[in-house]
Amino acid sequence: MLMVPDYIAVMKRAVAAIALALLGTVAAAATTFAILTDVHVSPGNDNEAWLRRAVAEINAGPAQAVLVTGDLTNEGRDEELLNVKSVLDGLAKPAYYIPGNHENNWSESACTTFVKLWGSDRFAFELDSLFIVAMNCGPYMKMGDGHVRSDDLAWLDSVLSANRKPIVISVNHYPLADDLDRWGAYTAILHRYPVAVHLNGHYHVYKQYRAGDIDGLMSRALSVPEQGHGYTLISIDHGTLYQYEKLIDEPERLVTSLPLRLTHPPYIAATTAEQPVPEGYDIKLMWRDEASVFTRLAVDSDRLYFGTSAGLVKAIDTAEGRERWRVATAGPLFSRPVVAGDAVIVPTSDGRLLWLSRTDGSVKFSKDFPHAFVADGLISDDILLQGGYKTVTAWEPRTATLLWRDTVGNYCQGAPAVVSGRTVIGCWDTFLRCYDLATGRELWRWSNGKSNRLFSPGNVVPHIAGRHVIIVAPDRYMTCIDLTDGHTIWRDNSYTVREAMGASADGRTVYAKTMDGKVIAVDATADTFTLRWATDAGFGYEHAPCPLLESRGTVYAGSRKGVVAALDAATGALRWSYRLGCSEVNGFETDAHGNIYAVLTEGTIWRITPAK
Repeated sequence: MLMVPDYIAVMKRAVAAIALALLGTVAAAATTFAILTDVHVSPGNDNEAWLRRAVAEINAGPAQAVLVTGDLTNEGRDEELLNVKSVLDGLAKPAYYIPGNHENNWSESACTTFVKLWGSDRFAFELDSLFIVAMNCGPYMKMGDGHVRSDDLAWLDSVLSANRKPIVISVNHYPLADDLDRWGAYTAILHRYPVAVHLNGHYHVYKQYRAGDIDGLMSRALSVPEQGHGYTLISIDHGTLYQYEKLIDEPERLVTSLPLRLTHPPYIAATTAEQPVPEGYDIKLMWRDEASVFTRLAVDSDRLYFGTSAGLVKAIDTAEGRERWRVATAGPLFSRPVVAGDAVIVPTSDGRLLWLSRTDGSVKFSKDFPHAFVADGLISDDILLQGGYKTVTAWEPRTATLLWRDTVGNYCQGAPAVVSGRTVIGCWDTFLRCYDLATGRELWRWSNGKSNRLFSPGNVVPHIAGRHVIIVAPDRYMTCIDLTDGHTIWRDNSYTVREAMGASADGRTVYAKTMDGKVIAVDATADTFTLRWATDAGFGYEHAPCPLLESRGTVYAGSRKGVVAALDAATGALRWSYRLGCSEVNGFETDAHGNIYAVLTEGTIWRITPAK
């Protein structure tokens, strides 16, 4: 005979079972799919176990398909990607995948492993009356806002124009919002089609918003502190979209319901407003590419050299802004080319160092590697220094002869620095290393003491002033290290520096951009942190790693939103700011005539000419 408490417990379980059965019936009558986003699995972490449980639940549940919408891993390492794929391969339902910022920002393979494992970084498929379309949005191999590639926008418009299903679902890792550059152009395309909703993750929470006339819904992460572990179910039934939270081993909870709105008024994306050109300057658009540009520029007497997201190396005439030649590679390019004699040397993501003729782009030498390159190289003392994945190499640049090679723990990204027969280079293995330039013998290595590789000095160009090596890093410290033996001279975090740094022409001052949009100048020769000046450049929140440039008494800094600020090098006074576009500034270069060239991720190159 049941005691009363036992009876109550049995009744509660029965009611729960009836409720689950009823939900299953409703879901079975609708078109239903699951969303797994921001699962952040590393081998053996707690999220791996929770993901296995989520996979088992989804297999037994009503979802007809599964959307895995980014941040599958923490660091985007191949080991992590292979591990999380082994778990997700347990899904018995059709599954579709896009990467998130954690796959794009710290990828040892230059974002190629994700595509090799899942076939693409975008998808489009039909499910009952739905057409579901998703694409990658970066950021690509460096800190910055999410980025919409031009070729992805063209693909999106193309597949939507060919679609014949009555309801379109747009999917991305990012929301259609300010932390995604060119989101207005993205939204304008969606407005032309019967788009019911844009679904995304990234923020780990449920939130409803609107971009233009497009409804947007964010979805939870796999693990949310104090809110448990779970995923999202989306059901569409009788003209309404239902968003459910599904905690592991618990019934679904309705989060949001939306009536399907499938027609939208025209939407015109905001464009850069007309601006007065700063007095005493000429600012000219030199080039607009059909693809995105993630590299910095190499400059010689009459040409600019760069790589595109479409894998093309290009040479542009600086006098007329015309393309002189192009060379195709097998993957997007991230490393700045370097000029050496009659050649331009290009590190590629398809695992080659290419020596191309500056005249016509013909291949002079090609050196193959089993890994992608994302690091900027440097030629100094007639030696090419080039970081790669788990390797640092030195070359005789005119004959492509390998001089020495060293093994490191992860990939290099920022360019090295050279002085007095020594070279210093950072790596995403937590270490900054100093080598004898001639022999490649490691002289010392330095670490900030943090084991998390995401705090590494991996994407900073060190500055050397006498015996001082100055760096900034994602641990938000500026650090001065002794060139002689690698001991720390000083560290300072009174300003939120990150990865953007540069130096004065005489080498005695370092400049850095902070995460609250300031530019600071610091004495590079002092044995303590000595601030020369600090100026608010008006950027607001900042994390773009664009190196700063001083030229002829002016410091140039670039923002994540395409704004260039010019500051007086002596006083820090803000002379002017000018918006070149809507995406981050990758870098500045100067030529022998004092022209400044700025390249933006959206694929534009600008020439800034100061008054003589």
